[in-house]
Amino acid sequence: MAEESQTTALHFLDYWRVIRDRKEVILAVALLTIVTGTAYTLMMPKKFTATTQLEVREDAMDVDPFYERQATRIGYNPFFLMTQEKIMRSRPVLTEVVRNLNLQKVWGAELNEDKSPISPELALQILARSLRVEQDRDTTLMNISATSEDPKRAAEIANEVANVYRDRRLFAKRREIQRAIDAMSNEVRKQQERVEEAEAELERIRQERGISLIGRGNMSIRTEATRLSMLESERSGARVEMLVRKARMDQLEGLEGDKLMDAAAYIVQDPTLMGIRQQLIDSQVSLQLMLKNGVVGENHPDVLRLKGAVEELRRQLASALDGLKAGVRADYEVARQKYAALDEELNNIKTSDIESESENYLPFDRAERNANVQRDILTALRARITQTGIEVEVPRTTVEIIEEAEAPDRPSSPLVVLNIFLSVVLGLLAGTGLAFFVEYLDVSIKTVDEVEKYLGLPVLAVIPQQSRPLTEAGQSSGQGEAYRALRTSLALLAREGKQKIFTVISGGVGEGKSTTLFNLAYVCAEQGSKVLIIDSDLRRPVQHKMVGLANRTGMVNVLTGELKIEEVIQETGVPNLWMMTSGRLRRGSLGIMNNSRLRAMMDALKERYDFILLDSPPILGVTDAAILASEADGVLLVVQYRKYPKIISLRAKRMIENAGGHLMGAVLNNINIMRDDYYYYYHYTTKKYYGSTKHEKEDDATEA
Repeated sequence: MAEESQTTALHFLDYWRVIRDRKEVILAVALLTIVTGTAYTLMMPKKFTATTQLEVREDAMDVDPFYERQATRIGYNPFFLMTQEKIMRSRPVLTEVVRNLNLQKVWGAELNEDKSPISPELALQILARSLRVEQDRDTTLMNISATSEDPKRAAEIANEVANVYRDRRLFAKRREIQRAIDAMSNEVRKQQERVEEAEAELERIRQERGISLIGRGNMSIRTEATRLSMLESERSGARVEMLVRKARMDQLEGLEGDKLMDAAAYIVQDPTLMGIRQQLIDSQVSLQLMLKNGVVGENHPDVLRLKGAVEELRRQLASALDGLKAGVRADYEVARQKYAALDEELNNIKTSDIESESENYLPFDRAERNANVQRDILTALRARITQTGIEVEVPRTTVEIIEEAEAPDRPSSPLVVLNIFLSVVLGLLAGTGLAFFVEYLDVSIKTVDEVEKYLGLPVLAVIPQQSRPLTEAGQSSGQGEAYRALRTSLALLAREGKQKIFTVISGGVGEGKSTTLFNLAYVCAEQGSKVLIIDSDLRRPVQHKMVGLANRTGMVNVLTGELKIEEVIQETGVPNLWMMTSGRLRRGSLGIMNNSRLRAMMDALKERYDFILLDSPPILGVTDAAILASEADGVLLVVQYRKYPKIISLRAKRMIENAGGHLMGAVLNNINIMRDDYYYYYHYTTKKYYGSTKHEKEDDATEA
């Protein structure tokens, strides 16, 4: 977790370093964007926006006359509302708005010098650009907004678009219903002809087949069907009557004696039979009373008379019951014969009707069904026409204007504060993006870590930006301390190998190797070491200029054998510091530097001085640097901060190694102290410790 936090912190610092290093680009882009956005905003004409709010519903009658309840509205339908939004912005609606408000002439007076009307197409384009239709989320409300430089015109356009859309919705529905009515009326006429043809065909078949009908029109019934229905009804009644009599007969046949007499009283309910039965009961009761009281005996004349009467009544009752059974059987037989006769007659009629059905009645039935179907279709069409005609007259509120647009008091655009704020944000974002893009394209070396990681060399010193020869900057300056640090690192490395001859090489031109070499020699001489500077850059010598020496003779004369070493070495005016200038390189003398001559000269000088520093040309493109690197005891590679791509320094390193040079380390030159926290801290502590010189104060003022 600690490593992840450290990595994240380092990444953040890298981003911050890019922003800090490229702050000029960011501020320039941001300032340009802000100025441009502000100027554009202030130059924009003021525009006003007016909004009309509508409630848009799907088509439905306000009150449905064919139902008791009020017609229900369909709920929220986003697809329907999106469709209506497109219709509001459609060409037919906008064309009618242009025509109603005479916008061709109005806008022509504003746009054309001769105040002639603009073309319809241009008017439609202007109106479409100034119009905005939006739907309130999760509602059936639509907002129609119009923008114009004239607030009254903006309100007129918004209201007119709403009115045109509403009228077109109503007119379109009425036109649709009217077309339906016209189409159905035409179908009614055709259907009437079909009905007449079907009825004529039905009448022809009836007359041709001799079919008799009862009634007229749809209620007509064939006589055969009526007769068959009556016989069927009579047969059903006869069968029921027969079954009733049979049940009565079966009940009486199974009874005898008193049970038969009791059942007969309820089943038949014959008054004569009931009278005999009542007399018998009365006589039996009287006889029982006389015998029970003991008033008379068994042979008393009254008792004998009553017994004789009881016997006679029993005989009469038995005879009556036998007659009852015979009568019930006779009734059943009559009912059975009636049912059999009706059943036979019905079967005969059915057989006859079935035989003639295929010949006479089947074509008639088909024609009758066809006529009935055609009549039903005609009736349904007439009913639908009547219903649709009523629906046309019923009010429909498909579009309701909730709030009409009014001329606004304040302009809707430009929004000065918002635009300036957006310009600031956009400018900073664009500047930051450009800074990171430039940083991405910048493949030069920017940090000590990159030198050590990419080149694999230790960084011996970090030289601040705008460094000058110490003869001008002063010994106690902050940059002087950077060179003293370089001298210390070099001395430590040289002590281990007892090295004295060093050359300072760079990959490209202008990386500060000459100044670095001179200041290194200066601080070494300052420490009491005898130092010799040899200006080995024969094509572009600069060392003599730093101390104001003449360059008439020098290293060229020694290598050609014209002069001796002692004759070309000059004092610089700095204690312990001598210089061998390059001398003038004549034509034909470009190949004078070779290993043997240079080695002989170095051997002659090696015992006289503590340090010999060779100023070399850039190693890329000039072979002299490779020769110097091979003959020197050590090589210092100067890499300028943000100067060349990394590949240049890497190639210089490889060339030095290929030449056999001993590469001791790198010097990171021309660091922007004020933009890098680490370097700034180093520079700040150095100045606090050593103080600031006059020149450095001037540099600080210039940097600020």
